[in-house]
Amino acid sequence: MQTIDKFNFAGKKAIVRVDFNVPLDENGKITDDTRIRGALPTLKKILADGGSLIIMSHMGKPKGKVNAKFSLSQIVDAVSAALGAKVAFAPDCAKAADAAKALKPGEVLLLENLRFYPEEEGKPVGIEKEDPAYEAAKKEMKAKQKDFAKTLASYADCYVNDAFGTAHRKHASTAVIADYFDADSKMLGYLMEKEVQAVDNILGNIKRPFTAIMGGSKVSTKIGIIENLMNKVDNLILCGGMTYTFAKAQGGKVGNSICEEDKLDLALDIIKQAKEKGVNLVLGTDCVAADSFSNDAKTQVVPANNVPDGWEGLDAGPETRKAFAKAIEGAKTILWNGPAGVFEFDNFTAGSRAIAEAIAKATANGAFSLIGGGDSVACINKFGMAEQVSYISTGGGALLEAIEGKVLPGVAAIKGE
Repeated sequence: MQTIDKFNFAGKKAIVRVDFNVPLDENGKITDDTRIRGALPTLKKILADGGSLIIMSHMGKPKGKVNAKFSLSQIVDAVSAALGAKVAFAPDCAKAADAAKALKPGEVLLLENLRFYPEEEGKPVGIEKEDPAYEAAKKEMKAKQKDFAKTLASYADCYVNDAFGTAHRKHASTAVIADYFDADSKMLGYLMEKEVQAVDNILGNIKRPFTAIMGGSKVSTKIGIIENLMNKVDNLILCGGMTYTFAKAQGGKVGNSICEEDKLDLALDIIKQAKEKGVNLVLGTDCVAADSFSNDAKTQVVPANNVPDGWEGLDAGPETRKAFAKAIEGAKTILWNGPAGVFEFDNFTAGSRAIAEAIAKATANGAFSLIGGGDSVACINKFGMAEQVSYISTGGGALLEAIEGKVLPGVAAIKGE
């Protein structure tokens, strides 16, 4: 497989898929430029070699229609400033052949939002899956998607995918386009390489003990990951809203706490699986309960399986935090996805903070720690501890699917798998 480090971009036009789906305020100003900064090593390497650069990305969910709210024209100045180079803008990503052809070495062109075209995602528009005509429409759209990808590919001599956040999607710009470049002319960007390596460290190069922390509100959204991790981890911490589904499944009383009534058998099955596989399953034993879903609510510490009527568990209790820290601090490989409580409320951050502090301590003692998923990343940033962990993933859904053991189309297209 070609690597970006070995490739010389001198005199070449490179089309690079980045993830510039950055948050904007009501005035169209970027509120967090992390994703732009993350792509800079790849983009700067191409320019430093003497190549010219065609940048493509999506923004938001315009559903195949032009929508000024999601126009990438809003970020041209920010990308120019970050790159230290003037960035030209192509107002139609599918009609940028002349602009691409005119590019000279060291010049940069940013294409308009790819998702203004339904061909990017390759899904039929305006027709439901239940419709008898859906399959024919899907087939037709897949053919159009290939044509769209071919058009994008025609702008350049080589293709670089540096958008891990969309690597789990088989879109025109993330996977299909790779078919139009030979093996020596397509590669992963630096950010993608780091993400793939981080996942490999977690799943394929495990140093034990391995502790995984899965938080969030629902067992159902994490079941595939939990089952895959069950064959790999030594300690599995399940926290957040999931706590109360497990508590109720074992006969507990959870008050108004979030609970998936239809997943009680699944929770019992996970407990059984952990026992059979010798995995130390760590569940909350106490919680901080509140009398309303509010930062200013009255609180009390109660057993996680005995939450009073009218109260709801919003954070891990002190004994639970100690148990979490014990399972984390001795680990050599750590994965964290999902908070332990409603961390958005300052009065319910203690559980998530205890996890973050234990991870930082273990990392300082030589553990490899991977933080992934929007809420966990927001947590670690809120606590100002991002520099104290090994790696923070930029990909939410992509990371979770990789951990689940699924093949990511954006990576497979480059590797030729």
